[in-house]
Amino acid sequence: MPTASPMPTAPPVLCLASASPRRCELLASIGVPVTVRPVDIDETPHHGEAAEAYVIRLAREKARAGAGHGELPTLGSDTAVVRDGEILGKPEDAAHAAAMLRSLSGREHRVLTAVAVSGPAGLLDACVTTRVAMREISDAEIAAYWASGEPADKAGGYAIQGLAAVFVERIAGSHSAVVGLPLFETAALLRRQGVPLWDGALA
Repeated sequence: MPTASPMPTAPPVLCLASASPRRCELLASIGVPVTVRPVDIDETPHHGEAAEAYVIRLAREKARAGAGHGELPTLGSDTAVVRDGEILGKPEDAAHAAAMLRSLSGREHRVLTAVAVSGPAGLLDACVTTRVAMREISDAEIAAYWASGEPADKAGGYAIQGLAAVFVERIAGSHSAVVGLPLFETAALLRRQGVPLWDGALA
């Protein structure tokens, strides 16, 4: 029997200035094929910089850095897990990851995600705050979670879309923003830049 021909791949309509597979998947879910062009910028917070200003600055810097390499509109994004005003980065090792998860256990924290899109309308951005409440997490669970390998490169030491979903009691806000991209706000920015979504509608 003849083999089926592969489905044609849609040409990219957006440059994604990130190597995050989660952001690629989220954009694909709203019908936006991308070309991936990771950028390397300094992500050190400035002295006294508020968390919201920090994620917006990084998203804008990523979008600007990626925009210099092609004609497509370019999207940059950044996510920060914030506890009591402190930005929790990616864990350095098992002990650091355990300390972060213990600090989040049994309480609420904020996840801030900013998205910026460079294109014909200039450099547009949005920032979304989601509140995440976690149940009490035992030391045994924390150790097993680290052993899974999942939290090693995740802000705050956990991935809500993965195994850590069992730790999350409730959220108030955007689930997709915690995963890596606020889709409602992202769609609005893309339309303003003339990027078509699955429905073909533009602003």
